[in-house]
Amino acid sequence: MNIAIITPIKHLPGVQKLIESKGSIFYLEEGNKHEVRNLLLTKNIDTIICNPNQQTYKIDKELLEGTQVSLINTCSTGMNHIDVNYCNNANVTIYSLTKDYKLINNLPSTSELAFGLMLSLLRKIPESKHHTLNYQWDYTQFIGRQVKDLKIGIIGYGRLGKMMEGYCRAFNAQTFIYDPYVGVPQTSLEQMFQECDVISLHVHVTNETKYMISSKLLGLSKKGLYLINTSRGEIVNEEDIVQALGNKNLLGYGADVIEDEFDDLTKSPIIKAMNEGKNIIVTPHTGGMTIEGQTRAYKWAINKL
Repeated sequence: MNIAIITPIKHLPGVQKLIESKGSIFYLEEGNKHEVRNLLLTKNIDTIICNPNQQTYKIDKELLEGTQVSLINTCSTGMNHIDVNYCNNANVTIYSLTKDYKLINNLPSTSELAFGLMLSLLRKIPESKHHTLNYQWDYTQFIGRQVKDLKIGIIGYGRLGKMMEGYCRAFNAQTFIYDPYVGVPQTSLEQMFQECDVISLHVHVTNETKYMISSKLLGLSKKGLYLINTSRGEIVNEEDIVQALGNKNLLGYGADVIEDEFDDLTKSPIIKAMNEGKNIIVTPHTGGMTIEGQTRAYKWAINKL
């Protein structure tokens, strides 16, 4: 088995030794698409191990056509970095962690980040840091909100949504759920946007969820809503997010994802608006990027080989 590693793994305890027991290993942890394709062709690679977080390109026909790749093993639940339709038609098998519930039910890293993004917005933590970096000490600019007294909506009540709700309830916040596929008391999206102070997104990208958060819902919001997105950038209409921040329907947007993460980041309306001073916090898809979470996920994925 000739295996190409196209995602960083050497920082994870025991992972490099494990993968090197599975076949002939070729590392190109931060290569571009052209470099990866050259590796696939020259080393007769049949297996790719990847993860979307560091990847700046899509694994698609342009990358794979004419290679011997028959298996893509992604150490993630999401697969938006892979052209799944092309792989299915080309008889390339894809392994992911999407349904490995024994593993992922014990990986709270992304929900922890969602809660951290919420606290950072509510308590204006980044702005406070920059304030004191300039040797200033005026708290009046940074008076925030107290989680205990807020109404928090959770859209998507699967593994990560349940964890996020648990953190919010531990802080004694009032929580509301929207997920038509689970049998729990529900709040409609319209009511959620009208009543909640914070809404956090925990859904996969599907035809149903793509751009589900747009001006139609954002226009219903009570002034001062905070929106948290650690799902995928495509869940929201990013232009509408920027507009809602401008007219104060949104008071803040915290995201670990943007649409077109594999494209030129200077084209992102979210990052552009953040640079222009809008109340946005964007992290570079670090949700699952903890030592504990990554090590368990990568070892699990590699053992599938």
